[in-house]
Amino acid sequence: MDRGVQRFTERSREMRREPTEAERFLWSLLRNRRFLGLKFRRQHEIEKRFIVDFYCQELRLAIELDGAPHVPALVQQFDAKRTRALNRSGVMVVRFSNDEVIERTKATLQRLQALVRSLKGVPHP
Repeated sequence: MDRGVQRFTERSREMRREPTEAERFLWSLLRNRRFLGLKFRRQHEIEKRFIVDFYCQELRLAIELDGAPHVPALVQQFDAKRTRALNRSGVMVVRFSNDEVIERTKATLQRLQALVRSLKGVPHP
């Protein structure tokens, strides 16, 4: 295995071993097809270029959680560039703040559910 690819894979494994509080909490709601029967993976590698927090292959949907480090303008620009690159690869990216996930869980899941329904072509009730 190429050394760069190996380091990339090691980094995704490390991130799975050391999730943030918000990642751990959202994973408890997504894992084992708990959310709308969809299979999600965590700290998933895409094209050996990106590691996304959560990924649903069926919908080509990535969920990214943003904490305090994502607030400064330079980080937001980097995130926007990364999102555009993932979009060009056919992956839709939805972002939630850590606070949204932990403090407004119901609203966050409703927003995610509406997005999933639109991707599947299912009308929203």
